[in-house]
Amino acid sequence: MSTHALPDRKQLAEGLDAVGADGWLLFDFHGLNPVAGRVLGLGGMGSRRLFVLLPKEGEPVAVVHKIEMQPLEGFPGRLLPYAKWEELHAALGSIVKGRTLAMEISPDDAVPYLDRVPYGVIQLITKLGGTVVPSASLVTRFAARWSAEELADHRYAAEALADIARSELAWAVTQGGTGLTETALQARVVAAMEGRGLKLTTLPIVGFGANAANPHYEPEAGKDATLAKDQVILLDLWGGKGSTTTVFADQTWMGFSGSEVPEEVDQVWRTVRDARDAAIAAIQEGARDGRTVAGFEGDRAARGVIAKAGFGEYFVHRTGHSIDRDLHGSGPHLDDYETHDDRALMPGVGFSVEPGIYISGRIGVRSEINMYWGPDGPEVTPATPQRNLIRIGG
Repeated sequence: MSTHALPDRKQLAEGLDAVGADGWLLFDFHGLNPVAGRVLGLGGMGSRRLFVLLPKEGEPVAVVHKIEMQPLEGFPGRLLPYAKWEELHAALGSIVKGRTLAMEISPDDAVPYLDRVPYGVIQLITKLGGTVVPSASLVTRFAARWSAEELADHRYAAEALADIARSELAWAVTQGGTGLTETALQARVVAAMEGRGLKLTTLPIVGFGANAANPHYEPEAGKDATLAKDQVILLDLWGGKGSTTTVFADQTWMGFSGSEVPEEVDQVWRTVRDARDAAIAAIQEGARDGRTVAGFEGDRAARGVIAKAGFGEYFVHRTGHSIDRDLHGSGPHLDDYETHDDRALMPGVGFSVEPGIYISGRIGVRSEINMYWGPDGPEVTPATPQRNLIRIGG
């Protein structure tokens, strides 16, 4: 086991009562369920099936294959080793029979980021006498929350990314018509990130002109666009401080390779920016009022602004995603579009806010910041989000 402790027993009991379960049964196989690794503090998940029961009462129990015992050294509970499938079923049956167990499932696959346990495993638990219920609020409470170190890392990364984005876009907007390619700007951004000690898992997104209207566009050397004058520039960058096992920051900034921004571009930018701010305000106001704020509420606030401006059909993704040690984490998303995420946002969790308008073949604009619900309420990172398009002379 790593230094990550298991959930506090009192808090776990409260969480289990809330979902109507006798225990939390964590399952993993080949890293299928990142929630298990996060909660158990395992550095890497094995190649054999692992089950760990965290009961409301009594000691934790791990059902682990005999050739993969080492990661469970120091486990604060009982180990039930198995090798044959019959031994697995016997051990598992001894801990699940007659119990209601919370697991990472989502009825009707309503929230895919919660649907981590294969259907066959649920069948097996049921066959062995257990009853399975969703673990949604447990995941938010015990897997999606950030540690103090992760928060500090995220804040550093957030300000570093913002500095890099401002600087690189301020230079790039002056390069219209000079032959600057998307991958060349991408390489500059990567070098700047590495110079600030940031690690990245995949390359940042750079999109010029109409390519910015493709939300998950990836420039490819030799096939990427060259920046012309008077084009939008989309820069989506993410990274973490010193380690890929901490909490990353994830931002999108926009520039324009000209000095005079056309009315349509300016209107789209202002609409996206205002939608972003509406989502932030809805979450912060809800927190100040002391009421439960569900993820879908942030999406509705942003989407309402974009729809009112007449661009509703061009906002084709959720407003934000959970962020934990996975850039797209297991906690609540700001989503009432791709899914209806009614999970409650709560202190200790983080997420992105990133509305966008994508008019195919013409223009794409996204503005992305992150939020963390700290002791003083939901805060925005970076501390100073983008207010205006970065352009020549402004």
